[in-house]
Amino acid sequence: MKVRNAAVIGAGTIGLSWTALFAHHGLTVRVTDPRPDLAEAVADALAKFAPHLGTTAEVLASRVHIAADVTEAVRDTDVVQENGPESVEFKKDLFEQLVAEAPKHALLLSSSSAIPSTAFTGEIDGSRVLIGHPFNPPHLIPLVEVVPGERTSEESVQAAVDFYTSLGRTPIVERKEIAGFVGNRLQNALSREAIYLVEQGVVTPDELDKVITNSLGIRWATVGPFLGSHLGGGPGGYRHMAEHIGKSMKKMWAGLGNPSQSPEEQERLIEAVEKAYGSSTYSELAETRDRKQLAVLHAVEEN
Repeated sequence: MKVRNAAVIGAGTIGLSWTALFAHHGLTVRVTDPRPDLAEAVADALAKFAPHLGTTAEVLASRVHIAADVTEAVRDTDVVQENGPESVEFKKDLFEQLVAEAPKHALLLSSSSAIPSTAFTGEIDGSRVLIGHPFNPPHLIPLVEVVPGERTSEESVQAAVDFYTSLGRTPIVERKEIAGFVGNRLQNALSREAIYLVEQGVVTPDELDKVITNSLGIRWATVGPFLGSHLGGGPGGYRHMAEHIGKSMKKMWAGLGNPSQSPEEQERLIEAVEKAYGSSTYSELAETRDRKQLAVLHAVEEN
C-alpha cells in the first residue's frame, strides 16, 4: 500500500511528534484535537522538531493541515495514528467512528501505551486495527511496537510494518497481546527497582540516573540485555553466564524491591527529583535529552 495521506488524532506530545515525522517523509498530514491552541501547538512543534529531522519548519508546515474534527481528518487518508487518552471507553468510541468513516483501505493504528487493541475493538471490524506504540519522542526514537489484536489481519500487520519501516523506524511485531506491551513492561520493571533504591536511601534520583547512563544505558543502547549477557559470559557466552553468574542472579530476584509508594513516600520521591532537576526548565531538559539521543543514534548508525 502506498501511503500518501495520514491522519493524526490527538495532538499531545506523541501526536505532535508523529505529525512532524510523517510530514518529513512527504506525507500530507491532517491533524485534529479539541485543544483550543491546536494550530499554535502544531506550529511550535514543527519549529522545534524540524532541526532534529534536518529540515525546516516551513517545509513541514506545507504538508500539515489542521482538521476541524475526526471526520475531516480521516477523509481520503491511508493511515490513522491515534494518540488519545489511555481509556478503553474513549478508544472504543473513537475506533468505532474510524472504522465507519475512514476509507476501507486505511490502516487504523493506536499509540496506546498499555491497552491492547482487542480491548477496545469490541464488535467492530478489527481486521485493520492494531497497536503502533512508539517511544517518546517517536520522530527520534526508532522503536515501534506493532501489536495485532485477535482479529487483525496478516495483511494489516505487514502493511503497518512496511509503513513504519518507510519512516525509518524499527517496527517489532509482538506475537501476543499483553498489557503494557514489551517496552513499557521492561521500563516499569527497572523503574520499580529504581524507586525502591531511592526510597531505601541507597542513592538519590540523580545518582541513580548516573548509574544507568554510565553503565547499562551505554551497553543496552548498543547490544541490548541478552547480547550484553552473551558477551558478558566471555567465550562461553550466555550459557556460561546462565550457569555461573545466573545462579547468584536468581537469588537476587527474590530480594528485588517492592516500593511502598505510600502518599508520603511518593511525595518524598517527587521532591527529591525536583531537587535534582528543578533548576532547569522542561524545555532545557528536553533539549539536552534530544541532543544526546541524536548523538547516540548517529553513533550507532555510523557503526
